[in-house]
Amino acid sequence: MQAFEYVRAQSTEQAVALLAEAGDQVRVLAGGTDLLPQLKEGRRKVALVVDIKFIPELNELCYDPDEGLWLGAAVPCYRIYSHPVVARAYPGLIDAASLIGGVQIQGRASLGGNLCNASPAADSIPALIVHSAVARIAGPTGRRAVPVEAFCTGPGRTVLGPGELLVALHLPPPRPGFGAAYLRFIPRNEMDIAVAGAGASVQLDDRGETIVAARVALGAVAPTPLYVQEAGAALVGRPVAEAAAAFAAAAELARAAAQPINDMRGTVAQRKHLSAVLTRRALERALARSQESLRGTAR
Repeated sequence: MQAFEYVRAQSTEQAVALLAEAGDQVRVLAGGTDLLPQLKEGRRKVALVVDIKFIPELNELCYDPDEGLWLGAAVPCYRIYSHPVVARAYPGLIDAASLIGGVQIQGRASLGGNLCNASPAADSIPALIVHSAVARIAGPTGRRAVPVEAFCTGPGRTVLGPGELLVALHLPPPRPGFGAAYLRFIPRNEMDIAVAGAGASVQLDDRGETIVAARVALGAVAPTPLYVQEAGAALVGRPVAEAAAAFAAAAELARAAAQPINDMRGTVAQRKHLSAVLTRRALERALARSQESLRGTAR
């Protein structure tokens, strides 16, 4: 591994100052599950590594039924899925957090790091998109908010500018009748990169009879995780009684939106097919969870 300087930042302001001063020769260390292998294998060169794991703001995990979920950028996956209230409120997020690597990786890897690594095949990003997550960013000129679907600009590239740092992710509170899910296809059962992935969310009306909102997102089938807005929009106003046909139509829109490549893990044709299959299945699971949410409210 190359030599580099290491600084443990104690505050968001200190981290931003260090990032701004070092320019493109600096990288942030949260869990390190992506960064450290890149450095060891010589795929990334840096002069400075800024450790943000000890910044209190970036380790905050706070859920309020009215405000939603605030998830610090350095919060490791295991803290998310082991939090019983968060697990009940955001099962689609738990689907993704529990799939990232193995148990050891989940002890360090964070959803913030997964987002900033900006892999097209990242498991957490489609799940964050269908939960309408917003990235909260701090930088030399202040703070700003960016919807997660607009955060990644290319493989390994994001909207973060010089000196900017992802501080937290905010997910709105789920209403009764909301359900979400994330599914992926991989060649083996664990610790693998998705050939394709799909996240979906469904919001039902108070009577559970009509879909009033929906979101669909794909992974590993485009240069960035893909928000398929047209697939969700096609479901709005559709009766639950017609869900099978509606979901099949949305799945075809997802297939059409996918822009995959051929590589050692899959072909264009396979990934197109998987985009439709996984979207339909994720929507079915999201609908089941939204109906369960309404039943829980009725009790």
